[in-house]
Amino acid sequence: MSCILVVEDNPPSRELLQDWLEIQGHQVESAGTLGEALALVERVPPDVVLLDIQLGAQDGLSLPKWMRTQSELRHIPVIAVTAHAMMTEQDRILQAGCSASVSKPIEFRLLQEQLEKWLTVGALLKLSSELDEGTIGTPKVFQMQPEGGGFDD
Repeated sequence: MSCILVVEDNPPSRELLQDWLEIQGHQVESAGTLGEALALVERVPPDVVLLDIQLGAQDGLSLPKWMRTQSELRHIPVIAVTAHAMMTEQDRILQAGCSASVSKPIEFRLLQEQLEKWLTVGALLKLSSELDEGTIGTPKVFQMQPEGGGFDD
């Protein structure tokens, strides 16, 4: 089961996303402000973040910018969920550290495709960073020997 953080300041939109994700079998954490999101990401790092980039007066893009500076968080994919679909906005979203974006109103089929893709990529990036940091043991290589103990029998 994947843990997904939904960062959305509009309560009905946040609840809709949360309900849909739970029906899909995900564990969901949610935040309505940037401060709540930062606290949740630090406390329980999610597998993916779904981020509304306009959180009232706050710029939601400061979350992925900050996450990319944290070694233990930089592998977590952030999918922007936004009404800002213009190409210039897409560039700004990606440059801020988001992995992808989904336009509002949400087409849940497209969101599902993005989640499947980025959950896989995020898991691979996490494994890679753990290997680089040495927090996962080195794989053991087993040498197989024939039954007699040698090949000359």
